[in-house]
Amino acid sequence: MDGFERVLTRNVGIPNSETIAVYLDRGGYTALRKALQMSPDELIGMVKDSGLRGRGGAGFPAGLKWGFMPKGTMTKYMCVNTDEGEPGTFKDRLLVEHDPHSIIEGVIIAAYAVGASRAFVYIRGEFFLGVKRWIKAIDNAYAHGFLGKDILGSGFDLDVSVHRGAGAYICGEETALINSLEGKRGEPRIKPPYPAQTGFWNQPTLVHNVETLANIPHIVNRGSSWFKSIGTEQSTGPKLFSISGHVRRPGNYELPLGTPLSSIIYDCAEGMRGDRPLKAVIPGGASTPMLLADQVDIPMDFESLIQAGSMLGTGAIMVLEEGTCMIEVARRLMSFFAHESCGKCTPCRVGTLRLEEILARIVEGEGNPADIGLMEGICTGIDGNTLCPMGDAAVNPIRSSLQHFRDEYEYHIEHKQCKEA
Repeated sequence: MDGFERVLTRNVGIPNSETIAVYLDRGGYTALRKALQMSPDELIGMVKDSGLRGRGGAGFPAGLKWGFMPKGTMTKYMCVNTDEGEPGTFKDRLLVEHDPHSIIEGVIIAAYAVGASRAFVYIRGEFFLGVKRWIKAIDNAYAHGFLGKDILGSGFDLDVSVHRGAGAYICGEETALINSLEGKRGEPRIKPPYPAQTGFWNQPTLVHNVETLANIPHIVNRGSSWFKSIGTEQSTGPKLFSISGHVRRPGNYELPLGTPLSSIIYDCAEGMRGDRPLKAVIPGGASTPMLLADQVDIPMDFESLIQAGSMLGTGAIMVLEEGTCMIEVARRLMSFFAHESCGKCTPCRVGTLRLEEILARIVEGEGNPADIGLMEGICTGIDGNTLCPMGDAAVNPIRSSLQHFRDEYEYHIEHKQCKEA
């Protein structure tokens, strides 16, 4: 976008950007030195004032999350969520592979602010290069005195290590991630209590997404007012958008929150890949409700998308062209959720499988008119009745596709083929 200065991806594309030498040469770890001269309360206040909200999907205010961590000298932990498993999302991988030190600097500042002395990086097991980059960057940070005992003579200690997940989408949920770190099954816990009160080994634990943490050094260096000058009044700062699907130029784009969806599709991604027009967009990852082609002028921020009946989620934009079978889209998404259900909650464990079976039946030309009502009933049984948000997320492809493309379902059931065929 014209006039926008890249913040999170400013080092991406620089040769050897993953190395500490390049990061230091480009001003890296200056924010840490500044932060260690501030009090934890000052840092928490700065992040609160910036309006930074979590970039992992939920959009919870980061400073408020820091404030929930108890004061005192008890053992406190921090978990860095690099378990990027939302279909269509590949932004965190970009940062880890190309600029890991920006995340590490954010980790150290956040840990200092909340009093955590031990941090764990939990990374998706399939990110082989990312694991190597994390380990190398952490090793170099220790060598330069940014990690370990008495960091930069401040009296603050922090140890960080890397742990690979085993490919479970559910471990992106913070309490399932903590269970996995403890060697247990990757299943969500009942909340409350929340991790800030009872997390890793039942101690207060701060869990943050990679992109969220990468913002922290810039806020410390340039101030909360600068950060608030980017984006909208309620959705502040830059955001990484992963765009995929039927566009000419898929990829990651850093833009201010509030950038119109149409601008991302037609300017950044250079529009549709062929001569077929836009049909629908999934704006924030597989778990967010679909939007129609006439809704793409919407600002990509937390509030606007909620008002439109969807969510910003991870900012993963999936673009679908005319001719796409929306029942098949819903089936593929439901297949993912059914496969990734941890199985702890009956509505999610059983309901997603039943939905996948019904959708497969319709796609194969064996559906019947009662299937639509049956799916709606199953969605009602899942929504709001699971321990974590995955159940609610899983019903979104069904509900939004039925809302916008009910005629396609009815045609498919009656004529045993896709309406677009």
